[in-house]
Amino acid sequence: MSDWRCGISTGCFYKTDILHALPEVRDGGFLTIEVCSFPAHLDYHNHDHVAKAAELMKSLGMDANSFHAPFADAIDISSPDAGHRAHAVREVTAACDAAAMLRASYVVLHPGPEREGRPPPHEWYDRMRHAADSLNEVAAHCRHAGLTLLLENMLPHLMFGHVSDLMFLLGAIRETNVGTCLDTGHAFLSRDLRTVVHKLSGHLRMLHVNDNHGERDEHLSPGEGAIDWISLFRQLRQWNFHGPLILELADSGEPPERIMRRAREARDYLRDIIDRQTDGAP
Repeated sequence: MSDWRCGISTGCFYKTDILHALPEVRDGGFLTIEVCSFPAHLDYHNHDHVAKAAELMKSLGMDANSFHAPFADAIDISSPDAGHRAHAVREVTAACDAAAMLRASYVVLHPGPEREGRPPPHEWYDRMRHAADSLNEVAAHCRHAGLTLLLENMLPHLMFGHVSDLMFLLGAIRETNVGTCLDTGHAFLSRDLRTVVHKLSGHLRMLHVNDNHGERDEHLSPGEGAIDWISLFRQLRQWNFHGPLILELADSGEPPERIMRRAREARDYLRDIIDRQTDGAP
């Protein structure tokens, strides 16, 4: 357990060009990262920009564990409109190509639209079917690119914001290079955190690690909110999870050195819990 890798998402610098952010992350003590696809941070359509980021990561000795695919209202893989779906799939596969250039292992994707509420049953089923068809295209593209596609549990107020929706989509994907990424903050807000590891255990490949107080998606450091981390790590050990932990912290607007200091403190906090459990301490 104590050998779990702990990295960080570059999303804590999502307003900063990745070429400026990467040295801050490395100097802050992290070599394993998830790359954020926010346009101001990394233009995944710009192959020259992506290539420069890949070369810089190599020179800094950094490893792209994962790449977070873009999410926005205009990127809806479940849309009833075939043209809109095709656009969404093109955006996601372009992000997958950037992930491959960065030598990432995983592409993390929100499998549903960034839309609140649950539609009438007939629309919901149609959207789920459209999403499954789109995900099959994306997963096949990932397989050819040497990537594994991970579906992330979404916020509970969004259309596909239940773990049961995620399980439905997993069952509808024909490709085998597909798993899940557990976002601890999302699962805590949806009141799923006590059972989600068991439900996703056969598919779980990595965690997005962040905390909140149960009211909104704050992206706090572990220990700053109300999540019971001891209980969560007991579940992960019970189900023999061995994937990476990726800190997903908010861009607080603080100077980079303060953000990275908080990240190191969060990593130490998690390592202490994991090591004490490994040693048999309560």
